[in-house]
Order: sequence, then structure tokens, then C-alpha cells
Amino acid sequence: MKKGRWAVLLGATVIALAAGLYLGMRSQSDNASDASTLLALSLPDTAGKSQPLGQWRGKVLVVNFWATWCVPCREEMPQFIKAQQEFGPQGLQFVGIAVDDADKAERFAKELGLNYPVLVGGFGAIELSRTLGNRVVALPFTIFVDRHGNVSHTQLGPVRPDQLSSIVSKLL
Repeated sequence: MKKGRWAVLLGATVIALAAGLYLGMRSQSDNASDASTLLALSLPDTAGKSQPLGQWRGKVLVVNFWATWCVPCREEMPQFIKAQQEFGPQGLQFVGIAVDDADKAERFAKELGLNYPVLVGGFGAIELSRTLGNRVVALPFTIFVDRHGNVSHTQLGPVRPDQLSSIVSKLL
């Protein structure tokens, strides 16, 4: 009888976890909200200088939470580099928030050739991402903010190239 209870409990746990992951990984593009909390943040860059996210107000802002140990983060970053280069002059601004320490983030950014600002949130950035809609508290997590300061889309998990193109083209 004990084995039966454990099997039921385990099954319910697996179903609940799967449902939570599914709901968390769905895009949330229909839930536009005010990005004032995000734009009010100020985080240090890899050199330790405080950078307010509000300095990019009025641009299409893409804020990406990532970590050096996150393989999907590494895989999506080359398309961010390309998009920043291509659409930056039209008002697109990527900002990476590293869930890591400054030294690791700086080495990683140089290794990948990131052409956009890297801010350091440390491990507290995971909790910050949760307050901004990352219900599963996983990485990568990306927030798209339109020129008017509204969150137009959030993405848990890697942003696919076709998604990035579609979202950015609508916002520019």
C-alpha cells in the first residue's frame, strides 16, 4: 500500500511540474504591462559602474537574463549580437543581465564578442527575473520593452531567430 501512495504522489508531482514548466515556458506576448520597475533598475556593469536601465528609455529594449554556465544562453547570444548590429541604429538596444560575478561575465562577453552592455546582477538577478515574470525561475529569460515603456513580450527559454525577427520588426 505504501508503494501505491508513493507512486500516486510521484505521478502527481511529475504532472504538476510538467504543467508548471509548460505554463512558464509559454510566451506571454498578450500580457503587455508597464516596464517601470525594470526601467527604474540600476545595476553595475562589468567594470563596477552603475548603469540605470532608464538610460535606454525610448528605445526598443531587449533585456536578457543569462549566465556563463547556461548553454541555451550561449546558443542564443550570436543572434542578439547580429540583431544589435543590424537594428541598433534604428533604436534597438540589447542589455544582458548576468546571473554571475563580474569577472566571469566580462570574460564571457569578450569571448563571445558581445556588442551590447552587460550588467551584473549576481545570483540576486534570478529573484529579480522572477519579479519581472520569470515564474519558473530559469534561464535564459528575455523581456522585450517597446518605445513607450511597455513590456510587449517575455520569453522563458531561448528566443528562436524567427521569433526575434518577428518581435523586433513589430516594435521598431
